[in-house]
Amino acid sequence: MKFLSKQVAIVTLVLFGFACSPAKVQESEKGLKDFYVDGFLIGTALNLNQINGIDARGVDLTKQHFNAITPENHTKWELIQPVEGEFDFEAADAFVAFGQANNMHMVGHTLVWHSQTPRWVFQDAEGNLVDRETLIERMRTHIHTVVGRYKGKIHAWDVVNEAVNDDGTIRETLWYRIIGKEYLTLAFQFAREADPDAILIYNDYSLEIPEKRAATVELVKYVRENGGEVDAVGTQGHFSLDWPDLDWIEQTVLDFADLGVDVMITELDIDVLPPAFDYMGADVNMRAELNETLNPFADGLPQDVQDQLTERYRSIFEIYWNHRDKISRVTFWGVTDADSWKNNWPVVGRTNYTLIFDRDGQPKPAFQAISEIPAQ
Repeated sequence: MKFLSKQVAIVTLVLFGFACSPAKVQESEKGLKDFYVDGFLIGTALNLNQINGIDARGVDLTKQHFNAITPENHTKWELIQPVEGEFDFEAADAFVAFGQANNMHMVGHTLVWHSQTPRWVFQDAEGNLVDRETLIERMRTHIHTVVGRYKGKIHAWDVVNEAVNDDGTIRETLWYRIIGKEYLTLAFQFAREADPDAILIYNDYSLEIPEKRAATVELVKYVRENGGEVDAVGTQGHFSLDWPDLDWIEQTVLDFADLGVDVMITELDIDVLPPAFDYMGADVNMRAELNETLNPFADGLPQDVQDQLTERYRSIFEIYWNHRDKISRVTFWGVTDADSWKNNWPVVGRTNYTLIFDRDGQPKPAFQAISEIPAQ
């Protein structure tokens, strides 16, 4: 099997040097990855300043606490092939060099998505939608070129991103409108052709919603029954202090594990701010205007909210640890609070506190809470 089972994950950790023996790591030097060495990989998303070493503090935190990395943007289509046939691999190459230098598990994000994909992918020279065969060939060329370049280097790929609506219907993207549902299978087939050993992931947000989760289970079955290989499902984990219910989080892990695929939490963060509207997903096209009521903690996080955040992280990681035989990776979407995309989405200019390191790179109480779980 291609995906990381519990046994394979532990062996891979040792082979790639992802973790040191606890006996060889001083307590003061331990990173979060060391506490979870017998459970799953602990990952983070890197921005360009961290990939290029400009953010030295972020780099140091990454080296100490994480053994898996994902680029926030620089393996997405619009940045890696902005013009047809013109590939820009500079940032992606730097990402891979960083991962190799630090013996880290690397995840490419993402190959096929409705967002951050240039218009030319779907259009001809006159601006009309291309035919099915043209779009399939463009998909094949892109995946073979990108995945092929990093074959054996980038260990896993988010192959298809966010193809299901919250109500369980298929998102009618241009991929779907032009190619049909088969685009899902083709994407996984092309990725497998480009790298037979890569871990291939379907990645989506709000999979804790029962209708969306059930539809995604069927999507994975469809791809596998029609010749595609899905090794893992990534549930993004863009949560808030009170959504989703812990029971939904646990059931999500169980339902996808029942498919015989790995479960990965791929973009974890916890929003502490008031919702801008009645929507709990992560659609990057959603936007709202800034006002004071939506940005109540501009001068710092009150202790009672900090306590809520700590308990929320603790409760969620207890679920993950209890199901460590099913989960192979938990990735935070950013290194510190300063890096969080939730500072600018869905409202630009807010001050959010979604992660386990504060803006000064200091561990928050939530860090201490989750670091203690494996020893309990």
